[in-house]
Amino acid sequence: MGTKNFISLCRACIFFLLIFLSQVTVAQVKKLQQPSGGLKGYITMRIQPPPDGFGYGISFYSGVWPLLDKSLSDFQIGLPSTWIIPDNRGFNEPLCPPGTIARDNWDERGPSYRDVFQTIEGGLGFWASTQFSSTTPKFRINGTPNCYNSEISSPGWGFGNPDPLDANGMGLAQLSNRLVIPPDGLTFEQGDAGDLFGNAWMVLPLMEAKAKKAADDVPTGNQSWTVFINAANFKGPLAFYVPAVWSRIAKGYPTAEGRSLDAKPGIAGGGAMEVNTVPYFESTDAKGTRYSKVPRLQFPVNKEGNTVLMQDVTMYSADALYRQMELMITSGNIVNGQFNNAGAYTAKCKTLPIVLKQGDENIKLTDLSPAVETTMFGESSFGLNWKSAKKTGYFPEYFKKQGDSMIAITAAQVPAETHLREQTFTPGKTGKAYTSPKEKGTVWTTPGPKAGPYTASLKDGSVITYYWYRFTDQPSIQSLALSTAEKERLQKMVEFIHTHWTTDKQYMSAPSRGKLASLDKAILVNPPKGLEIGYVPVVVRQSGKDQ
Repeated sequence: MGTKNFISLCRACIFFLLIFLSQVTVAQVKKLQQPSGGLKGYITMRIQPPPDGFGYGISFYSGVWPLLDKSLSDFQIGLPSTWIIPDNRGFNEPLCPPGTIARDNWDERGPSYRDVFQTIEGGLGFWASTQFSSTTPKFRINGTPNCYNSEISSPGWGFGNPDPLDANGMGLAQLSNRLVIPPDGLTFEQGDAGDLFGNAWMVLPLMEAKAKKAADDVPTGNQSWTVFINAANFKGPLAFYVPAVWSRIAKGYPTAEGRSLDAKPGIAGGGAMEVNTVPYFESTDAKGTRYSKVPRLQFPVNKEGNTVLMQDVTMYSADALYRQMELMITSGNIVNGQFNNAGAYTAKCKTLPIVLKQGDENIKLTDLSPAVETTMFGESSFGLNWKSAKKTGYFPEYFKKQGDSMIAITAAQVPAETHLREQTFTPGKTGKAYTSPKEKGTVWTTPGPKAGPYTASLKDGSVITYYWYRFTDQPSIQSLALSTAEKERLQKMVEFIHTHWTTDKQYMSAPSRGKLASLDKAILVNPPKGLEIGYVPVVVRQSGKDQ
């Protein structure tokens, strides 16, 4: 046989051998379906009710870290945060009107529906509705003003919905002139795992109360719930919910008048990681025993073997900042924006055991405590204690059905015939672009911005486009149809804040332990020349680089 013929024969043998091996591999690897519901539940601590009068704000710090080593599709776990609701304890009439999601579908929340009437929530986390997935968590604001009929999480968009809000559905106003709000959430620099991010929701009297003037009108209080941030590279107020967004629900439904967050103190009953949408695989061995696999969740572990989830929970009375602002309005006194410790109350908290379930049957996951359990760090901070983890703690990936529970097991205990160990979860992908209206005559374009467009590339791979608006010309304020006098009063308040509440000052107290996380430098902005005071950046589009 000639040399050329021998080489050709060898090449043909190798080619057919590779085909054979690939077919063997395909035959051996059985692809399983990937349903949702692999993990459901909460990692929680309860906050005891504070003394009367401490319903004007709450602050806390949460850890920032990549919960997964790569982003996944249809995955949602919120990192520790809280829910603020109006204080309607003792009121038992139905606060939610007929026709709302809560009233028509959640009978178990009745008769008052006060826990799902209105909320301020959101926080750090990972969401199935994220259009631009990331291994680093994002900070997303969220408010539900009408019994979960709608959500408002940025000046122009709802929670994860790329379609812009209608003018009458807006309600979050951009306040900062140094930090822009992407509709998909604030992004972070990739720092040390477990760095802390502080946020506070404080009541400020930024807008005047309005009395009921006609039978079909509703009264509106003066409480503007304002989010403050404490990060390594930004400190201060970011945005606020306009009071009218809360009082609207009472239009045509008098039961709700005066019961919403524009007028009532806020209460927060707990802090939690909400485990919601998690994919999983399920299979059985030759004996019919059920096994399952969930994504590997990772947690930063300090030298004491702990993961700090949420710390320094503090509640505030009107003396913390609200009354200072009132005095400034009446007397012109300069207010530096720092929260007065005389109006601060260290929350008393108690952690609860980890409770997680799986699948349509909501089977309880057990045998977690040998690896990890919840713990308190003082009276206002909580987290996880790991029994043997060093630097990184891993939540169990594999479970076995035993009795009426799924018990945690190791990968080595999973039978090969289940094919679970070789299964991989669907990676995250780029979703739809958030795009605002461009036609004339909308709250976005009339009177419209003063400068732009400007663009920035974020750590999640997306690109934001934003313009600079005079504060009262931004879409969410334009939608209120304020009088000229009301606009000018509000504009002066904002100009005061831009002048005196700079990003290098301390507002909420520094963390009792740990160091601060850094926000993505791309969302930190500088006003154009001539627009340094009284103008704000508003995102009009967020898209993938190729969209």
